[in-house]
Amino acid sequence: MNSIEYFKEHFDQLQLIDKQSGLESIRQRSFIELAEKGIPTVRNEEWKYTRISSLFNKEYDFPVDAVEVSENDLKAIRLPGHEEANELFFINGNFSPVYSNIRSADLITMPLEVAAKNEYSEIVKKHLGHSSHYLKDGINALNTAFVHGGVFIHVQKGKAPEHPVYIYNITDARSVNILAQPRSLVHISKNAQVQIVETYTTLGTSASFTNQVMEIIVEQDAMVEYYKIQNDASHASQVSTTHIRQVGKSFTHTVTISLNGDIVRNNLNVIMEADHCEAHLYGLYFQSGKTHVDNHTVVDNKSPHCLSNQLYKGILNDDATGVFNGKIFVRQVAQKTNAYQSNKNILLSEGATVNAKPQLEIFADDVKCSHGCTVGKLDEEGLFYLRSRGVSEKMARALLVQAFAVDVLEHIKPTAIRHYVDQIISQRLEFPIPLDEDLI
Repeated sequence: MNSIEYFKEHFDQLQLIDKQSGLESIRQRSFIELAEKGIPTVRNEEWKYTRISSLFNKEYDFPVDAVEVSENDLKAIRLPGHEEANELFFINGNFSPVYSNIRSADLITMPLEVAAKNEYSEIVKKHLGHSSHYLKDGINALNTAFVHGGVFIHVQKGKAPEHPVYIYNITDARSVNILAQPRSLVHISKNAQVQIVETYTTLGTSASFTNQVMEIIVEQDAMVEYYKIQNDASHASQVSTTHIRQVGKSFTHTVTISLNGDIVRNNLNVIMEADHCEAHLYGLYFQSGKTHVDNHTVVDNKSPHCLSNQLYKGILNDDATGVFNGKIFVRQVAQKTNAYQSNKNILLSEGATVNAKPQLEIFADDVKCSHGCTVGKLDEEGLFYLRSRGVSEKMARALLVQAFAVDVLEHIKPTAIRHYVDQIISQRLEFPIPLDEDLI
């Protein structure tokens, strides 16, 4: 298909049926950007190692309303601890209040179109679409051009919802190819706290492509924990963008776990706009088969006395490929910045590959910044030691892989979610060994 003409047809239909949403102008601007930039190719430096143009060689359905799913479908994907969580469901990219369950009075959720026209309209106007300043490509513009059925999440000043927020992204590809484009705007008020866990599930065997954008605004003295778990079907692809703005002195903690999917691209931007911000970014990708995962991180230090720490680890098997591209910017005014970045990878097979590109751009002179990257195989000495103690080779390899992964997994603070991820990894290794001693 000719992508732009194909998108134009669906875009015109959306503008026609959704002309009173308050989002028409931002959609129009983004579609112009999409038409100018197009779908990125490997000629784009930011997409050098990830080919997604082939994903657009087919026609997709553009759902404008959430479809119905059965209770059995929901039961199969619910996370542990869901009985005590605020549950938000996106179905084919559209927020579904019908299936969602808000248990915390301190958590305000509503359709993005509603927030764009009520007392939260200034927040929406000010912050929606800020990710486009950092992601200047057609994929980000595509999501905003078709922003519809999104959700606005607001945590009130000084509040800390007693229940975590679970966000389920469900793609129902049982009958047609689906292009799902979930959109979220999360506003954490002054001195507020929230914990967010997000997952992705594809139903059916038709083509599934999720192009997601979540923008998070963190005000003064607020705290945010965000956990992304990607263990979707092997025929499901996605581009997932998480754009965090720390507009006041605040604390953010993110963990990205990528375990399955066809082509997976994660954009994580942390913009530190106030003095004394602190951000921790952790990631683990464990891929096999012919899957591909690409993690792009940006930490932009725009104010002094900020601290950031990144640790991403990759485990690649079979013919899987991994990409890590981490950028740290230190602006001229951002003196006394401390920024650290580390990427470590293990290749379990001859066919597995990884491309790593850590980057520093420093314009201040009183800073502490470092970055490092390693790519290797399992520790032969450790393997030999375990074998010499009577441990089978399969068991020894599983132990070493789990020991490598635990540095990231220990940063998943919710115990039930940490155990859930541990179980997935253990099952893949075909040797279930709990990593958490407190869970044995």
